[in-house]
Amino acid sequence: MLTPAAAVSAAADILPAYRAESDRLDRIDRYMKGDHPGPYTPRSASREYKLLAERSITNLLPLVVSGVAQALYVTSYTLRDGKPGRGWQHWQSNRMDARQTAIHRAALTYGTAYVTVLPGIDPLTKTPMPVIRGVSPRRMIAAWDDPAGDDWPAMALRVDPIRDGRWNLRLYDATHIYYLTCAKGGDGITYVRSDEHGAGVCPVVAFRALPDLEGRVTGEVEPLIPAQDRLSQTIFDLLVAQSFGSFNVRFATGMAPELDANGQPVPLAVDARRFLMAEDPDTRFGQLDGTPLGPLLDSADASMRHMAVMSQTPASDLLGQLANLSAEALAAARDGQTRRRVEYEVGFGENWEQVLQLSAALAGDAEGAAETAAEVRWRDMEARSLSQIVDALGKAATMLGIPPEALWSRIPGVTQTEVDEWKQLRRDSDPLASLADQFDRQARPTVPAGVTDGSEPG
Repeated sequence: MLTPAAAVSAAADILPAYRAESDRLDRIDRYMKGDHPGPYTPRSASREYKLLAERSITNLLPLVVSGVAQALYVTSYTLRDGKPGRGWQHWQSNRMDARQTAIHRAALTYGTAYVTVLPGIDPLTKTPMPVIRGVSPRRMIAAWDDPAGDDWPAMALRVDPIRDGRWNLRLYDATHIYYLTCAKGGDGITYVRSDEHGAGVCPVVAFRALPDLEGRVTGEVEPLIPAQDRLSQTIFDLLVAQSFGSFNVRFATGMAPELDANGQPVPLAVDARRFLMAEDPDTRFGQLDGTPLGPLLDSADASMRHMAVMSQTPASDLLGQLANLSAEALAAARDGQTRRRVEYEVGFGENWEQVLQLSAALAGDAEGAAETAAEVRWRDMEARSLSQIVDALGKAATMLGIPPEALWSRIPGVTQTEVDEWKQLRRDSDPLASLADQFDRQARPTVPAGVTDGSEPG
């Protein structure tokens, strides 16, 4: 446990890194919301030009993030024999089926997201339970002894702005949570109190996207910012050409214009019903062609394709173009995104297993905390028809001898709860299995009243 002075000192050491990281993350957040600098316009630009600049921001970054995030759904936490892992009930009690999406999106957007696992109380049953919550990297930063090799951070600092312009700080270490407060920016840190959490490690799991051996992470958005700026500039040029130069201009030379009562030239009334004539034989009529928009449209498509290549996103997702492709061609077109998603599943899967093991530890389940054989399973989001999948699984069962029950979890969209229900229905409808269950219950030794774990009666 840290002394109040040591807790204040530790928070003061971490805050500069948090402020530096906040500038980078705030920039990413602005680009995700489309609230970023528009294309270049000169200072003397008219109100029309500025309006076109505002309308030219075509933000594709959320599509890139969604393309991966919408395929990342944890559906179960199972052992090798198909039984649920001991920490899965904590996932369900914390309603993580819905909450996982925001955590995945934050990790993909910023490169890092955090999950805290702390002791708490179930609001319905009023019984103790571990509380699992996601935290934005704009509100938390972790300090590591070895960011590339450690599973758990040495410390983590959470920063929450409050109404009077101050910050509430929460410092996590392996034993306690330290509550502090300070002025906005980190000046004048004051110790408030501390609570023991009992996790044995810093109760913060960092979801890091594609970390390298130096502990650096790369989200989906930051590398694409230059490509997004180029696309916005191209769309701006397209709108300017469309608004001011896409139409043909007719002209006449060698003709004295007609003047109005104020002495101003009167434009010629030119439309499809009129024929232009002039008395002067030197008069010449002509037309200036409009700016062709095809090259600008091709340039915009090229910018989107560059973004698709850089992010391994199918070009059809950004361009909205999809030809009549076969299932094999469609799978090949999405191969890059599939490989990238699988890479995220490997890293995030280990993170979720940390979360569930820590949940079991806080619940007093030592066996569940040491359950390293259990692993999370991800929903199959591949673009395949149900008939194809069932046919393939049926062949695996008949030709390879795999028990059908072992293949049920591989049907897309099927949850572990449904698989357990099917297994129970299978047992209930099978008289031999039902008889075996009865024999198993009768064979179990009965424990006399007052006897606990095989000891003498109390």
